Amino acid sequence: MVVGYKTYLELIQGLLTDQEVVATGMRGEVSRCQTAIDRALAGDQVAIVSSGDAGIYGMAGLVLEIARARGLRLGGLEAAAADLRLEVVPGVSALNAGAALLGAPLMHDFVVLSLSDLLTPWELIARRVELAAQGDFVLAIYNPKSAKRTWQLPAVQETLLKYRSPDTPVGIVRRAARAGQEAVVTTLGQMLEHPVDMQTVLFIGNSQTLAAGGYMVTPRGYGGKYELE
Repeated sequence: MVVGYKTYLELIQGLLTDQEVVATGMRGEVSRCQTAIDRALAGDQVAIVSSGDAGIYGMAGLVLEIARARGLRLGGLEAAAADLRLEVVPGVSALNAGAALLGAPLMHDFVVLSLSDLLTPWELIARRVELAAQGDFVLAIYNPKSAKRTWQLPAVQETLLKYRSPDTPVGIVRRAARAGQEAVVTTLGQMLEHPVDMQTVLFIGNSQTLAAGGYMVTPRGYGGKYELE
């Protein structure tokens, strides 16, 4: 049995054969995971499909939360005694795919944030942005803008400009590793001039990040210790 968000299941149609498929729409995550757990407890072998990596803004965490709330004993596939045998398969997040298209923007310490306030209050997101800016972290930003949520990204830009130059390199990647993939390098001061949506990840450099030839790199410190020429 295969369970997942309908859009993601469409992306793997070529891998499906005779499995039973359960597809749900946006915001159906809880019922999706509950159904998968119920069927697994009944003895079925179930795969839950996430985009990118299941443990990064994916379904692995929700499955674990629901299992914990039910008091289920968890174990790996070879566990001798467990109510639910679970394997989390690693994937390639948009974070990794997008960074590769841009070169090496995440070579040093970075922070990953989602601007979606459906599950996290905006006040907490804004505080995290402020602290990341103060700490001079590179930022990787998921869910920067939706049809109804248009003011958050300008608010993030305003916060970052208190601590960083408007010339700070910014990479904008849309639909990484999918059809219609786009990647552009711009600046913090001009990033709002480029279209973004829920399929976009922004990579906002720190004070050391460099842009060259359409790529970004955040030096890790080798230049201060070794001769690079």
